[in-house]
Parts: sequence; structure tokens; C-alpha cells
Amino acid sequence: MIVLGCNGFSRVSEFFSERLGATGINKHYLLGHDAAAALLIDGRLVAAVEEERLNREKKTTDFPTRAIDWCLREAGITFDDVDVFAFPWNWSPQILDEILNGIRTSPLPEAEQAELTGTMRDLFEQVVSHDAILADFEARTGHRPDPAKVRFVPHHLAHATTGYYLAGMKDSAFLVSDGRAERFSTLTGEIRDGRITVFDDTVTGSEFSMGTLFSAITRFLGFVPNNDEYKVMGLAGYTAPPTPNPFVDHLLTLHDDGRYTFAKPLRTDDVHSHDALFEEYFGPFEDTLEYKARVAAAAQQMLNVATAHQVSRLEKRTDLDHLLFEGGVALNCLNNTPLFEGSRFDDMQVSFGASDTGITIGAAAHAWLNDPGTGPAERLAASAPVTPYLGPAYDDAAIEEALAGFTGRVHATRLDDDELVEQVAKLLTKKVVVGWFEGRVEHGPRALGHRSILANPGFDDIKDIINTRVKHREPFRPFAPLVLEERAPEIFDMGRKTSSPYMTFVFPVRDAYKDRIPGAVHVDGTSRIQTLTDEGTPRLTALLRRFTALTDTPCLINTSFNVAGEPIVCTPTDALKCFMGTEIDYLVLGNHLVTKSELPDGR
Repeated sequence: MIVLGCNGFSRVSEFFSERLGATGINKHYLLGHDAAAALLIDGRLVAAVEEERLNREKKTTDFPTRAIDWCLREAGITFDDVDVFAFPWNWSPQILDEILNGIRTSPLPEAEQAELTGTMRDLFEQVVSHDAILADFEARTGHRPDPAKVRFVPHHLAHATTGYYLAGMKDSAFLVSDGRAERFSTLTGEIRDGRITVFDDTVTGSEFSMGTLFSAITRFLGFVPNNDEYKVMGLAGYTAPPTPNPFVDHLLTLHDDGRYTFAKPLRTDDVHSHDALFEEYFGPFEDTLEYKARVAAAAQQMLNVATAHQVSRLEKRTDLDHLLFEGGVALNCLNNTPLFEGSRFDDMQVSFGASDTGITIGAAAHAWLNDPGTGPAERLAASAPVTPYLGPAYDDAAIEEALAGFTGRVHATRLDDDELVEQVAKLLTKKVVVGWFEGRVEHGPRALGHRSILANPGFDDIKDIINTRVKHREPFRPFAPLVLEERAPEIFDMGRKTSSPYMTFVFPVRDAYKDRIPGAVHVDGTSRIQTLTDEGTPRLTALLRRFTALTDTPCLINTSFNVAGEPIVCTPTDALKCFMGTEIDYLVLGNHLVTKSELPDGR
């Protein structure tokens, strides 16, 4: 059975721009972002890639034409071979009626109700309805899927299934929390034997969306909502939350059933609906680190309190010991460690596809799991945890072709694996920055060692060098360390966690190591780590082992191979352009060690 999952809409960005003013820094304040495609064959994920990696538009909402084409080519199939087309949205007429009834009963003035009602009708008919999605598919691909082969998976169920499938399909409780799905923003439930049970009384409407509220705070602080929330997380480490915290004490209300609400509901059609309230709480906006950090710390504490309340109720509703946390809010790694440590669950997993980058995987897996032909034997055969390295790879011929386009500007030497590891490990003993490009592109928002920038965390000023000379971004931004999984608990206080392969958890750095890896320690004494194993990333793990042997420094800095505002590099040419446009010192392209020709002695 072959299932193609896809997410993205040709007109959604244009529609939100024209009708709701979602332009400028608000351009991602909409649905359909993180367009992507994924392909399952007999339950095995054989290909998945985000459209942004191919069209080079960060967080693109566009229909994933390139991603679909690549997935089909990678598998050597055509549309005629696909058994099921899965979409991670289910905007049914009933959903539209419920949304419109909510508008009619809202306290909005009659004129605003009428305008918003018209907007939602047009959004449904032109962009997100079943007919609109299939028409969009046909217009962009030339293929009209047979309706009998189409599955529209509710957005949050796609999120839950993403976590379940990527973790190896172990029976699990789940919490899904994001900006909004068709109507809701968060829910909890269980997955047993591939079947989802939603605890209906825990469902929270989009007017009380923690994800949307955090995005509104991100925008208020001058950053791009639905894109720059990690900047708010970084700022939160610079100060303690205020006491009292107006977000917790005045805005947030916790309910006995595990839900939460806000004293002032969100206007999801108005990105500025809470700006006045934020200034009432914190005073007029000031473009200073102190002001932004105070708001960020307050927002972070609010998010922690709300999700801990949900999990506390969930653990009383289920006898399962494994927890999945999915949705955009699950990328708030500052929250994940205390959330797990404060629970009774034996383990908690946040997948590499937790945000909307992964919902095409979840939609495809949901369609496969709910097919009559998928039984226990089929699930068992496909039950191994899934690697994040799912996108395009480039062989020596492709790399050499890309290098030819930079003739005279770069010098490249081809090495075998052992030579490459040895030379790069020696280079990293110095204060240099290395672009690292190998294998298939990783899926999701984090660079996980196939499209990464590496550096030695033993230098106090290496963060400033990378932020200013390479990434072209704010100086307060922290960097994540790579660490061998077997050594991680020695260096970081990991509590009950034993691994963190996807940079989704943050841990305190043990005192004995803070001075040894200063470049990877945030101002609050923590690090968002990626644990490495020989099985998962063999050559990168070998590099870290050799680097540690040379320096007695047990970590390497790992940040995404891109500059601010651009997607992570995908092709060798992308990598070379980024290399030449920044002050990255060396570039590894597969087995080629590349330097800039202007460097003395070919360095």
C-alpha cells in the first residue's frame, strides 16, 4: 500500500494577506505553513521533505509541488501507483457551520461578525474545503485524485499520529498543542493499537490557544510570529519571571477538568488583539533586552503552568506510561524537561516532526493505520523508530558538479572517511567554524547533523563569532551542543531522560563542565542538547569522538546550516552559496573538504 501525504495551499498566503493583513512580520500568522510531502510504502516511511528546502522560501505555505515530485521520483513511482492521498486537514461543512455559529454568538459588533463570517466562508470555499484542496492538487500537479483514494485527516489527529508513528508505534497517551487546527488548539487522549481515543472534555478552542498567544507575544516583542518563538525562549533565560506574574495570575485560568482559558479570549482574526493588554501588564513596549526578557520569562512560565496542568489531568485519565507531546507548542524545549519530570510517565517523547513540518507523515500514517488491510502483523513489521534523515541526498557526481560552478573561488580535496574525520577534528581544535553537509536532509526545524554548522564550544566568544559573522542574527541566541549519548548524563543533569536525539529537551550543565564548554552554555546555565549514537549518525559521532580525544572537550556546537531568514541548505550548491556568503572557515561536502581560494596556502 502506497500513501502520499501532503500539506500546503496555493492561495492561503495570498488570502490571509488580502483579508486579514497577514503581511510583513505577520506573514506566517496563518494555516498551511511548513508545506511538505511524505511517502509511505507498506507502512515504511521512504521519503519526506519540506517544500522550503526546495523552493528556498522559509516556512512556505505554498502547495508542495517540488516536495511531491521529489518523493515520487525517490520511490520510482507515479501518481497512478499511489493508493491513498492523505491531507492533514479536515475542513468539513460541519466544521464551517460550527465556526460560523461561534462567530454569531460572539460579543463582536454585528458589522464585524458579518465581515468575519464572509471571510471564513470564502476561506472555506476557495482554500481549505475538500473540493478546494483537490482542485488545488489538480491545478498544481495535473492529477485529480480519485475521491475514493483520498483521506482528510483532522489536523490534531495527524499530529498525534506523527508522534506515535515516529516513536515506533508504542501505545501512548498524548498531548497535542499548537496555534489552531480546524477549530481547536489543544487536546489529549490515547493511542492503542493504532487507534486514537480523544478525551473530548479536554479539547480547547482556538480562542484559548496557548500557541497563538505565545505567537502574539512573539510579534509584540518585534519578532516574526509562528517562526521566531525560539527567540522568546532564548530571552526567557536572561531573567526570572516577575512576581506576581500577570500572565499566570490574571490572564490564565485553570479548570478542574484539565482545560485552561484566558480572561480575555484571543481574536484569531486580529494579530494585535492583545497588544494593549500586554502593555497594561508590563508597561509601554521598550526595545530593550531587559523589557523583552521580562515579558519572555513571564510568557514561558505561563506556558509551563498551562501544559503541566493538562498533563496532570491526563495522567489521571490513562493507565499508559508513555507520553507523546506533539504540535508547535511541543517545540518549546524549555517546557519539555520540567513537564516530563513533574509527571508520573516513564518517558515522554517529542518527535523531530512535532510542528507542522511532520503532519504529512502523520496524515499518511493515519491513513495506513486505519486501512482495513493494516493489521497487527503489518504494524509490527513497520514498528521501528524512524530516522529524521528522510530528504534528498547528493552523491559525489552531484557534489563535483556543484563545485565546478565555483571554480576559482574554492579549493576542494577529496578524502576517505577516516582522513576526513581526522582532519576536521584537528581543524575544530581551533577557533574555526565548519559547515557540515552529508547524507539525506533531516526533516523538521532542527539541524540534526546532516546540514549543520559545527564549532568548538571551548572558546568563550565562539557564540558571538557564529551569531555575528555567520548566522547574522541576534547576539543573545544560544547554541546547542552535540554530545555522545553514553556521556550525556555525566555532563548534563538529565533527570530521568537518557537521550535527547532531536534537540527537544533542555538540561542544566553540570558545574564541572560549565567552564569546559562555555560556548554551548546559555546564560541560565542550560543547554538544548542533541545526543549522538554510532548507529544514528556514524560519521558525525566518529568526528565527536576524535575531537574529544584531541581536546578533552566532550561536545561540539551544532547549529543549522543557514543564515537568518533562509531555510536550512538542501543541495551542495545551497551549501556553497552559504559558505561563500558568510565567514564559515571550512566546508565539508560529503567526502570533500572545501576552502575558499583566497585563504593562504589553500586553507
